[in-house]
Amino acid sequence: MSGVWIVAQHALQEALRRRVLLVVLVLTVVFGGLYAWGCHALFDDLSGFRDNDDGLDATALAGSTIVGLAMFGGLFLGVVLATFLTAGAVRGDAERGLLQPLVVRPLGRGQYLLGRFLAAATVAALYVLLVYFGAILITGAIGDWWPAHPFGSAFRLAFGAVLVAALSLLGSVFLGATANGILMLMAYGAGLLAGLLGAIGDAIPSPTLQHIASTASWVLPFEALYRDALRLLVQDVPGVTGAIVQLGPLGGSHDAGPLLIPWAIVYLALVLAAAGWAFARRDL
Repeated sequence: MSGVWIVAQHALQEALRRRVLLVVLVLTVVFGGLYAWGCHALFDDLSGFRDNDDGLDATALAGSTIVGLAMFGGLFLGVVLATFLTAGAVRGDAERGLLQPLVVRPLGRGQYLLGRFLAAATVAALYVLLVYFGAILITGAIGDWWPAHPFGSAFRLAFGAVLVAALSLLGSVFLGATANGILMLMAYGAGLLAGLLGAIGDAIPSPTLQHIASTASWVLPFEALYRDALRLLVQDVPGVTGAIVQLGPLGGSHDAGPLLIPWAIVYLALVLAAAGWAFARRDL
């Protein structure tokens, strides 16, 4: 396993050398400042709605909505980061002549692949968690609204970013960095679009749209994890407010059932196994 850690450390050092992580850190601080500003303005403007007679909890509505948007933004940025760190992991490095000396001696292909995945998945997951918990703390401090199940949602968001890192690593075996990056971002967008169609299908209702969303949830589990994280965020919001926030921002909340997490774990193992199998048979 020492070779895996060496590759992971080298990948992180390369990201630091290119100032990728520094740029991400600076932009995250800017994002946090803008989020705090928007959150303060939002809760300041709720004074005229807190005493309504229709049973609407304005604080819960505003808090869950803005945190849901932060979840979308944090996962999207984590996906971009995971894709950047893995898009050229195999074919890109091979075309630059960097890969061949490593996988022949002293490292094998399996160790190299696992090391690159470990670095990208760790960075992406930690980044998503940083943005998510930062948004919760800011929202709670400014608006005094706290989600009931913050850690369940956090786990699902981080796991979604890990799955994207694995898929991007698999794509890097067959595609160059640019093509693989475009493919992954389009797949991520397709998953979110399917989730949005599923929310529309639940509201109409439309069995066809529901079936499309369900199929996408199994083919692209990161989309199902995102929607399940939204569900945990708002599932304890009662009454009219709960009915509104369950529609959720950008896809809507959805209970994928008890098999989601086990399937996501199996899916991750299958993707990594496929990447290892394909890489072992690829002529460098």
